[in-house]
Amino acid sequence: MQPLLRLFACLAVFAVGPAAFAQKSYTFGMIAKSQGNPFFEASKVGALDAARELGAKHGIKIKIDWRTPNEEDAQKQAQTIEQLLLTGVDGLIVSCSDANKLTDAINKASEQGVPTVTYSGDAPNSKRFVALGIDDFKCGEETFEQLARLLKGKGVVAAIDGNPNAANLQQRAAGFRAAAKKHPGIKLLDIYYHKETPADAVAKIEQVMQANPDITGWGLLGGWPLFTDNALKWPPGTVKCVSVDALPQQLGYVRSGHVQQLLSQDVYGYGYKSVEHLVNKLHLKKPTKASVDNSPLTAVGKDNVEVFAKNWEKWLPK
Repeated sequence: MQPLLRLFACLAVFAVGPAAFAQKSYTFGMIAKSQGNPFFEASKVGALDAARELGAKHGIKIKIDWRTPNEEDAQKQAQTIEQLLLTGVDGLIVSCSDANKLTDAINKASEQGVPTVTYSGDAPNSKRFVALGIDDFKCGEETFEQLARLLKGKGVVAAIDGNPNAANLQQRAAGFRAAAKKHPGIKLLDIYYHKETPADAVAKIEQVMQANPDITGWGLLGGWPLFTDNALKWPPGTVKCVSVDALPQQLGYVRSGHVQQLLSQDVYGYGYKSVEHLVNKLHLKKPTKASVDNSPLTAVGKDNVEVFAKNWEKWLPK
């Protein structure tokens, strides 16, 4: 009788085994601000690497569903969240173009049990569970302080910013203005906005320079104009320039001497850490330590530009 019972037990395990031990899988929708921008492409690579490495580590399958609009459009981002919820996505990774237009969609995801990570563009009043980025106010301050150092405390400065509705860019502008008040020898003309495309940024700089030829320094609160060739028309070094980010085309302006300092965000890490946060929450059931996970800026100048450039071989593999 005993051998017969063992046989039935083995058959029962065999019958339910494949279903019982099926590999757990997760799908994370990823919505950045715009296609083709190396900043967001690098974050995508980071997410894909995290999906592969953390999937292997924890014995799970992770799919990254990349759903980024061709150009910045917060309304399309919100609509895409709705579409992803209909597909049964497990988690969301979003870089918000406009917090106001995305808050309701993120809240709806939360109510349906779908957690959201934001990066480089937060929706602070939404129910996202963690925001990745930098201290944008301090970033703006640091951009001005680096300019003040280069100008030795005297000169005329202007700055360029992108989408005025993006919460992170608003904070950078506020930090830049706050730092300017500490340097009475430097006149801040204004912070100028554009549509966050390289061509628009270049045109705005040219327009401002023609109207104000006495400008001696520029703060770029995002690297938009430097995503094109020959964007800065002045002879190298005659106008000091400090820019946020250190994307591949920006590095060329350091090499040429047109830009003296870049302040790089951890663009690859944004994607990697976003997936890590979602895995910790959904699969490992770990509590999130804080609702904001900021990373430091990395200074890039002529002395370390070639060393830093090697990062892009991993971040944007050919």
